[in-house]
Amino acid sequence: MTVYLIRHGKIRGNVEKRFIGSTDEPLCETGIAELKAFEYPDCDRVVSSPMLRCIQTAGIIFPDKTPEVYDELRECDFGIFEGKCHAELDGDPVYMKWIANNGMTAPPGGEDVDGFRERCVRGFLRAVRENGDCGTLAVIAHGGTIMSIMERLAVPHKEFYEYITENGRGYKTVFDGEKLEIKGSI
Repeated sequence: MTVYLIRHGKIRGNVEKRFIGSTDEPLCETGIAELKAFEYPDCDRVVSSPMLRCIQTAGIIFPDKTPEVYDELRECDFGIFEGKCHAELDGDPVYMKWIANNGMTAPPGGEDVDGFRERCVRGFLRAVRENGDCGTLAVIAHGGTIMSIMERLAVPHKEFYEYITENGRGYKTVFDGEKLEIKGSI
């Protein structure tokens, strides 16, 4: 099965470089314009995170398809860092410890990193299993969600942050039931 993993369009929090995970922020005008200006490949079905920014992205890219929502594809909850940017948090000892650890621990009040990654992969595997009768599936999700899926399943294997992708962009892959073979970028 061909699977397109596409990150949602820009939101104000992306432009302002804020930690936006559980905040249900809509696309900004720039994000909408960028999505409309880019040509995306067609697909048979669309699945999406339940977050508004992903549902809106799916509607712009694939206006003739209704996305199936998978709760497991939502972004990580950044806890007390949610909605804040580096400049607002710089110097805070709790934040500095989190950054020094490359964000590999749960932020206070936020989601456990390993649990988040496992949830994303579980949701992806459920989505491809439940849509296995289609030839091409588009997954509209978040940067962290896509990086979690790719780190666990993509070949060649790379580390989490090596799979970062811009808003509105992503990967073309082929899923064989066990691994994602990268065929290009979107």
